[in-house]
Amino acid sequence: MKTFITDDFLLNNDFAKILYHDHAKKLPILDYHNHLPPHEIAQNRVFENISQIWLAGDHYKWRAMRTLGIDEKYITGSASDKDKFLKWGETTPYTVRNPLYHWTHLELQRYFGVTELLTSESAASIYDKTTAMLQEPSHHTIPLLEQQNVEVVCTTDEPIDSLEHHQSILEQKATSFKVFPAFRPDNAFAIEGGSAFFAYLEKLENTTGKPINSYSDLLDTLRNRIDYFHENGCRLSDHGLEQMYYYAEGVHDCEKLFSKVKEGKALSTDEIHYFKSRTLLFLCRCYHKKGWTQQFHLGAIRDNNQRLLTQLGPNSGFDSIGDFSQARSLREFLNDLDSTDELAKTVAYNLNPADNEVLATMVGNFNDGSMKGKMQFGSGWWFLDQKDGMEKQMNALSNMGLLSCFVGMLTDSRSFLSFPRHEYFRRILCNLIGQDVTNGELPADEKWLGKIVSDICYQNAKDYFNFAD
Repeated sequence: MKTFITDDFLLNNDFAKILYHDHAKKLPILDYHNHLPPHEIAQNRVFENISQIWLAGDHYKWRAMRTLGIDEKYITGSASDKDKFLKWGETTPYTVRNPLYHWTHLELQRYFGVTELLTSESAASIYDKTTAMLQEPSHHTIPLLEQQNVEVVCTTDEPIDSLEHHQSILEQKATSFKVFPAFRPDNAFAIEGGSAFFAYLEKLENTTGKPINSYSDLLDTLRNRIDYFHENGCRLSDHGLEQMYYYAEGVHDCEKLFSKVKEGKALSTDEIHYFKSRTLLFLCRCYHKKGWTQQFHLGAIRDNNQRLLTQLGPNSGFDSIGDFSQARSLREFLNDLDSTDELAKTVAYNLNPADNEVLATMVGNFNDGSMKGKMQFGSGWWFLDQKDGMEKQMNALSNMGLLSCFVGMLTDSRSFLSFPRHEYFRRILCNLIGQDVTNGELPADEKWLGKIVSDICYQNAKDYFNFAD
């Protein structure tokens, strides 16, 4: 019987073991999309205990604890950090077959050398050991990233962000890795928010020192922020969208819609979608001009529990997979950009596995031979960044496109302990290809398949994203 998380964890055939250990394991990590707080890197933060670095903000764990019947006091409430961890220890054995079970034990092993299972019985001693280790210089935020062989970190940053922490990291020259911002402007054109939208624009005005009294002012400000982000090393944008909307220009007038909302009047759903669509098209043309990559995260339906949203706020674990129509509007949106040769490199992530083939084939429509893998079907995301979800994404991409051009994995995480997800992905990838070799569906060509694996895990992303030196 195999023991748990051995050197050959998830590698179920001999060729997979060769691919992983000889071609994937030691490659650097390019984490081109995450939500790490840049100030915690700049300050080389020392976490007081493992709950603060591991449980705070982790809505994956929160959902599991609520499902088990753990009181909110021990999740986001008033309980002590240690008591919260003990409740997570109580929960962990019941997460079997959820990726949390694998991630939890991988992270305990890789960062703290803890090989025993986390249970209600072991939780107190694990809390004490890991908390003590977090006080050591080897376990502050910068060394935690360095020990995982991270080469690039791309945080997710709004137009209102000053990027002072990215500048501080660069000036300190204290890291062996690069930290770049990624531009996330969704709130800057969330006109459906009404007064909240204009409150956000006021923050944007405070950042730039320039008034935003009209739609044209808004576009000028966003263009200037893109310039500023580019000067600070940004080469990616990101958007979290339920679905892509598309309207031909002239159906409505964005200037009039802006004024209408400013006067406190409500927009129709059609007007809201038009405003968002046309603004996003403007931004995408700006991205193309800069040579950036644009990322679209499609398909999440957010903040579904109104009672708990009111009590706990957004990003608290009440989001799920949506069932939005994606193909037609996405086609029209991409065609609009492509028709003027202003379609930037694009990574489209899909949250509904029923749409995997839709996304895999749609992005393929706009690969034009200008570069390798210009249009990417992104890695399994959020609820799909687990073994089954990753395999389905890679199978769809293999069947409908070229897996060999894939830019690979990202953490999409707020945690400094989440980087073993790259290891998890690499093992799953190697096992998938190794199984094809075992089945006689691919030749046992280690040199060639080893190159394919190393490209997917590292080289394709390095070539694709054009990170600033």
